[in-house]
Amino acid sequence: MREIDVSEVTTLVSRLYQEANFALPVDVTAALEAALSREESPIGREVIETLLKNATIAARERVPLCQDTGIAAVFAEVGQEACLTGGSFAAAVDAGIARARDEGYLRASVVSGPCFERANTGDNTPAMLHTEIVEGDGISITVLPKGAGSENMSRLAMLKPADGIEGLVDFVVETVELAGGNPCPPIFLGVGVGGTMDRVALMSKMALLRSAGEPNSDPGLARLESEILDAVNALGIGPGGFGGTVTCLGVALEESPCHIASLPVAVNIQCNSARRAFGSI
Repeated sequence: MREIDVSEVTTLVSRLYQEANFALPVDVTAALEAALSREESPIGREVIETLLKNATIAARERVPLCQDTGIAAVFAEVGQEACLTGGSFAAAVDAGIARARDEGYLRASVVSGPCFERANTGDNTPAMLHTEIVEGDGISITVLPKGAGSENMSRLAMLKPADGIEGLVDFVVETVELAGGNPCPPIFLGVGVGGTMDRVALMSKMALLRSAGEPNSDPGLARLESEILDAVNALGIGPGGFGGTVTCLGVALEESPCHIASLPVAVNIQCNSARRAFGSI
C-alpha cells in the first residue's frame, strides 16, 4: 500500500489544467499542419495558418489558446493499492482547478443553479470528475478543458438496432451538418456506440482523449472511423465554417456492449483547440 497525500493531486491538476490551456498537444499541432497541405480553399488555409500562429503565441506567452478556458473534464485512474490521505480526492481535484484559474488567469466559466440563478462559481469548479479504480499504487490524471462552442453542438440518440451502421453514420454526419461553423472547425469527433444512455455519452468524450489520427485497434471500427471522416469532410463546411476540404481532423469511435433492443450513439464535438494534458503520481 502506498500513501499519497491529496495535496499532490491538487498540484498535479493545477499544472495540467494550465498546460492544457496554454499549449496545444503535439499531435493536434501535427494534425493541423497536415490539414494545411490538404485544404484546397485559400481562406481555409488562411484559417489554419492563423490557428497555428495562435498556438505558437499561446505557448510562448503562456496565455490561453482560447478565451473560453472550458469546463474541466477530469479523468482519473486510481490504483487500488494507493491510500489517499489528507482529505477528499474530489475536493483536491477541485482545488487544483481553482488554483489553475488563479495562477493562470483563466476565465471562470462555470455556473451553479443552471435552471434559475446561474451564479458563477468564480473559480471554474466543480470539475466534471470521472474516476476509475485500476491495478497498481499510482494515480494517473488527464484533464480535458471543454469549451461550450463545441460541447453545445454535441448530440445523443437512442437508435434502433435496425437503423444499423447506415443510421449511425447518418446521425453523426447530421450532427456535424447542423453544427456548421459553431464548434470552430476543423473539429475532432468523439463517437460513442453502445452501452446505455449515460455510458455512451461518457464514451464519446473519452474517445477525444485518443491521439489525433490514431485509429481504433479494431480493424472494422477503424474502417468505420474512416468512413465517417470522409462523409463529414464531404460536407464542405471547412475551416472556420468558410467552406473547404477539411471540416474534421479526426474521428475516434469507442463501443461497448448494449441491450439487444438498443443502439445508443453519442457524438461529442471538439473544436480545433483540442486541449488535453496527462500526468501521474
